[in-house]
Amino acid sequence: MTLTGFTIFILVLVLFAILLLFLGVKQVPQGWNYTVERFGRFTATLTPGLRFLVPFVDSIGKKVNVQESVLDIPSQQVISKDNAIVTVDAVAFYQVIDAAKAAYEVRDLVQGITNLALTNIRNVMGNMALDDVLSKRNEINDTLLSVIDHATNAWGVKVLRVELKDIVPPQDMVQTMARQMKAERERRAVILEAEGIRQAQITRAEGEKQAAILSAEGRREAAFRDAEARERAAEAEAKATEVVTAAIGAGGSQAISYFLGQKYVDALQAMGASNNSKVFFLPVEATGIMGTLGGIAELAKEAQARAAAGMTALPAPAAQVGGAPARPSGPWTQP
Repeated sequence: MTLTGFTIFILVLVLFAILLLFLGVKQVPQGWNYTVERFGRFTATLTPGLRFLVPFVDSIGKKVNVQESVLDIPSQQVISKDNAIVTVDAVAFYQVIDAAKAAYEVRDLVQGITNLALTNIRNVMGNMALDDVLSKRNEINDTLLSVIDHATNAWGVKVLRVELKDIVPPQDMVQTMARQMKAERERRAVILEAEGIRQAQITRAEGEKQAAILSAEGRREAAFRDAEARERAAEAEAKATEVVTAAIGAGGSQAISYFLGQKYVDALQAMGASNNSKVFFLPVEATGIMGTLGGIAELAKEAQARAAAGMTALPAPAAQVGGAPARPSGPWTQP
């Protein structure tokens, strides 16, 4: 089959359209931005998706990653304010915000951020003493973040975090700090031990105080009970004395004989009931004792007779014989 000139023209036109379509359509992946250059001059930024260019006029300039990236900053030796040499290692997290600035405002973005971080680490830590460098890591991180982020704004970069990974002081200083830490821990242990002893002594003193208070309360209560018992016993004794006095006043010597005889019998009963009593000594005047007991029996008979006759008072004292009052017989009477 012979192709005519028109057919050839159509085929060439179709092939040219396909070539234009291939050269003009670009797919930008997620997380990337492409810059567009027209005759070598930046004109636009392509975001993720399917994008169209003018063939033979526009071209892709720079492919910029706009995801958050991690930059490992090399370790370096830094001289602190008190002339201590420490080795510092850091890491930075950044993200490209403006692809055009990141592509055309700095020649090597990664190297620029690295050198900027190294310089500011030396500046910040060089103005601090070693103790501050070791103890104020968060403050150093915040200062570095502020300085580096401000400097990279012109490059279309946002610095998200700057972290010091490691701070290594000299070996001799490490040993000195270890001894200092050991001494500090020993001092704290002594303080804690002394505090524990003090608290134990306070607790023991409080317990002894409470025990003394309770003991005093118990003694006071016991004394109160004893006094109350003695008071009641005294009242009972006084009542008994009143009764005996009235009986003596009414019955005279016979009542006295009865009272003394009763006490004598009670004493003998108590001696007989005691476990430690082994030997009993009776008075020599046994006849006097028997006479006294006989007098007590006569008094009991007279009391029964008076009760039967309706008498309420004791009989009058016995008549005197020979000008002297009659005395009851017994070992307690005077000769």
